[in-house]
Amino acid sequence: MDKFRTRVDIAEAAGKMNYQAKSLWMGSCFSDTIGKIMAGYKFPVLLNPFGTLFNPFSVMDNLRRLMSRQAFTGADLHYNDGLWFSFSHYTGFAHPNADACLSILNDSLKTASDWLKQSDFLLLTFGTARIYQLKESGQVVANCHKLPSVSFTSRLAEPAEIIQSCDVAMHELRQMNPAMQVIFTLSPVRHWSDGAESNQLSKSILHYSMHEILKKYDQARYFPAYEIFMDELRDYRFYAADMLHPSEQASRYIWERFTETWIDNASQKIMADVATVMKAAGHRPLHAESTNHKQFKHNTLQQIERLTSMYPFLDFSNEIALLQL
Repeated sequence: MDKFRTRVDIAEAAGKMNYQAKSLWMGSCFSDTIGKIMAGYKFPVLLNPFGTLFNPFSVMDNLRRLMSRQAFTGADLHYNDGLWFSFSHYTGFAHPNADACLSILNDSLKTASDWLKQSDFLLLTFGTARIYQLKESGQVVANCHKLPSVSFTSRLAEPAEIIQSCDVAMHELRQMNPAMQVIFTLSPVRHWSDGAESNQLSKSILHYSMHEILKKYDQARYFPAYEIFMDELRDYRFYAADMLHPSEQASRYIWERFTETWIDNASQKIMADVATVMKAAGHRPLHAESTNHKQFKHNTLQQIERLTSMYPFLDFSNEIALLQL
């Protein structure tokens, strides 16, 4: 039978993830999407401790901050439209109270710094080579926080700049944790505000830069999320309604390809059991007080008890609380 699509070949990973391996995910919203799927299977993951980061400089600068554990101070805060915020963070970290904002930033920093030191895997997703720099300081910002465009200069970063930024962070990371594996991915989300040509040029710059880094560090790998989306899922039906982001179906497929490459066989078997429990725990009945549903909840709690006795590292505390209501 004729082939009706091209399939991206992915080299088998040498050291695979399991339920004992911690991972930290940083970068664009694609990191959130795939990382949340992994978290849904009860793997020990920490997602985007600075919020969504699109450009590689913000990712690498924040990664180095986690390694140095340098706390944020009042000098790092800015104020606009009733909110205090940091240019190192996504808008979700903004707060109307400066002290509360600073506390949120540093609590997240401490948690993520501890997590990074214990992690076996670090997953970094770059979204765009387009950077925005504050005119007054030249700082590359993670987010413009709705400030007027006249406050910034904007340009596509040069590959040499990105490679240098990655090189510095990777060198420090290797010193801190030589055994940690770093997985780079290029987000398939299209950054369309500058047009089709600029988006493709931006992705090309990131792609080249990442592969130059891969040549220098043995613990660095590349997962072809971008290529899978562009070549295997080459159809607009795999896009969300905005025609820029992958659909849920597309994200699930990319996760399946990630699973077969990076998750070991024993963990994949556990994942199947976890998926069954999660589906049952998420069931919303038409008649919650019926005898049938009470028995269904009882059976699900027994399933959870059986799984956690076999795999004590699984945490179903949220699901148990919902089932006991």
